[in-house]
Amino acid sequence: MSGTRAQRPEHLPNRRVVVTGLGAVCPLGNSARDAWAAMTEGRSGIGPLTQFDTSGFEVRIGGEVRDFHPEEAIPTKELRRMDRHAQFAVVAALEAVADAGLIIDDANRDDVGVIFGSAGGGYEWFLDQSATYLKAGYRRVSPFMISNMLPDAASGHIAITLGACGPNMGVVSACSTGTGAIGEAWETVRRGDAEAIITGGADNALLPSLLAGFHALRALANDEEHPERANKPFDARRDGFVVGQGAGALVLESLEHAQARGAEIRAEVIGYATSNDAYDMVAAHESGRASAQAMLRAMRKAGIAPEEVGYINAHGTGTPLNDRVETAAIKTAFGEHAYHLAVSSTKSMHGHLMGGAGALEAIAAVQAVRTGVLPPTINYEVPDPECDLDYVPNVARHIDLRVALSNSVGLGGHNACLLVRRWEGAAG
Repeated sequence: MSGTRAQRPEHLPNRRVVVTGLGAVCPLGNSARDAWAAMTEGRSGIGPLTQFDTSGFEVRIGGEVRDFHPEEAIPTKELRRMDRHAQFAVVAALEAVADAGLIIDDANRDDVGVIFGSAGGGYEWFLDQSATYLKAGYRRVSPFMISNMLPDAASGHIAITLGACGPNMGVVSACSTGTGAIGEAWETVRRGDAEAIITGGADNALLPSLLAGFHALRALANDEEHPERANKPFDARRDGFVVGQGAGALVLESLEHAQARGAEIRAEVIGYATSNDAYDMVAAHESGRASAQAMLRAMRKAGIAPEEVGYINAHGTGTPLNDRVETAAIKTAFGEHAYHLAVSSTKSMHGHLMGGAGALEAIAAVQAVRTGVLPPTINYEVPDPECDLDYVPNVARHIDLRVALSNSVGLGGHNACLLVRRWEGAAG
């Protein structure tokens, strides 16, 4: 990667933006390759929770990251100063940058940025240090508490680890955070404020206090005997979501820059939009109108017709309300074509990664257009008359796929969607 900001024109048109690297740390594996393999095999990463004592909880299952060894990638001194969600983020980002073959050095670091989101930031640091304060007083609180509890801690740690001095921020929009971060990275590159952005989302919501909060919402799925069957998006038997943890990371670059350095292009990002229900902090509006508007706006920005979209990676949490509303939103946005496209929820396999969900699901959308393989919605057995679309039940499907949409919805009424297109060379 070469060139500096001073060498670029002051005014740049909207540029094409491509994906050149992928990385993941999640319940399906600690690399993007392993996660994608599990998705296409319909293999669940949901199981009994082992990271803390769950004996006092009704729900004792979740999507845990297993066999995670951040010390292999991050110096011990830095690890001690990092919340677990930031560790997930840094390791995923390192994989994505390596996958992209992107070398960051003094010649280009000002043109490489980081836009990485978390729904809540350093929950664990905040809770641990709060307990320390209550037990031993303020003098025992770590000087690293404030910097590690912030929602933008992951973006800072990634930038420091990689030496990326370009545009940097954390995006926060509840469970649509990961999608929002990628979309804002796309906007940043296409308007010429950076040549490459490391982007995605991460969260670690598998903590006792947060699990208690999710219990209070009465939104959790449960099947202790068969945890892999607990999450049933769009199925008539669905009764909630499963909490997960982890991170997804992507490298986005301007097309010109990626081609100049001979990078392998995974897909092209062509559209992004957000909206808000402006209705309730928890429940989605029954009409799905705002979510539909986000999808329509993204397609308008991409300059494509609804009929060109062949697959939607749905938010698909598995709650009775969310899946019904999302189905209605898809019908509003796509009309009759809604019955001719495929929709699936990979949350059925990896659970809900909160701020990391949209990023991991964007990776699935990229891989789907790249390979023509649609990951299934597992545990789909009993159709719901109100959820009557093609949800790719239980088994992956091979199709000729050109355009995919990834959908996210978050507490507070947040909606976000991202459009990716198969890379077919200069003609797009």
